Amino acid sequence: MENPRMTAFAQTAKTIIKQLERRNMEGYFCETSAEAVELVRKLVPAGASIAWGGTQTFGETGVKAMLEAGDYRMLDRSKATTPEQTHEIILQQLASDCFFMSANAITRKGELVNIDGNSNRLACLLYGPREVFVLVGMNKVVEDVDAGIKRIHTMACPPNAARLHTDTPCERTGVCGNCHEPGCMCCNVVVTRHSRETGRIKVTLIAEDLGF
Repeated sequence: MENPRMTAFAQTAKTIIKQLERRNMEGYFCETSAEAVELVRKLVPAGASIAWGGTQTFGETGVKAMLEAGDYRMLDRSKATTPEQTHEIILQQLASDCFFMSANAITRKGELVNIDGNSNRLACLLYGPREVFVLVGMNKVVEDVDAGIKRIHTMACPPNAARLHTDTPCERTGVCGNCHEPGCMCCNVVVTRHSRETGRIKVTLIAEDLGF
């Protein structure tokens, strides 16, 4: 029997993928996380160095586990034992073969909307890694950039703040306070409207609720 929700997701993804192509980015649609895992397996060459930013989706989909079990070199900053080691691994990530992240929001016009604190994730999106894989649940599709920023402030920042214990207004009250506190996660707002390098950014839309 036809699944109306999946049909709608597929049509929305088709529209967004056309817009991504116009913006010089590759787009893919997967009905399940398992499909996304197999897609990544096909796209990432054996022996590649793998890096990732702060992303729940990378783990939730099973993509991270697949790569960890495979023939890849994982640049994992969580294994660092000192701030100096963390910084060194982040620098290595900038030169990685494949960088994985999600997007805080994606518009129907194919724009990626992201907000970050340390911003190493956004630095890798903008420049450095040879390929950037953006894994996005369909729950993050929004109408436009303004709606994307609103989604981030209301749907992404409060749970992320609780996860990271930022001691910011969004953790203490569940509402963005437009703060300038030490743990602020909204230091940089980046809208990716075009990729100068053809195919460098690969966006996979997944018909599941993933991440924040």
